[in-house]
Amino acid sequence: MGLLFGRKVRPRKFDYTPRYYDPRKDDSLKRRMRIQSRVRRRRSPIALFYLLALLLTAFYIYNALGR
Repeated sequence: MGLLFGRKVRPRKFDYTPRYYDPRKDDSLKRRMRIQSRVRRRRSPIALFYLLALLLTAFYIYNALGR
């Protein structure tokens, strides 16, 4: 139907303005992300505790139903 009524398909337009690359700012961002990931790894024993608690609960239920 597009051919009969004469509406032509036109390419989409986009507006791109290049940003200034600041290496110092990029390095500081990378450093901050590395520090945050280290802090997250330090907090991981809490996740280990939850895993252990879940495992013990599952083991208890398995033994309670097995008898």
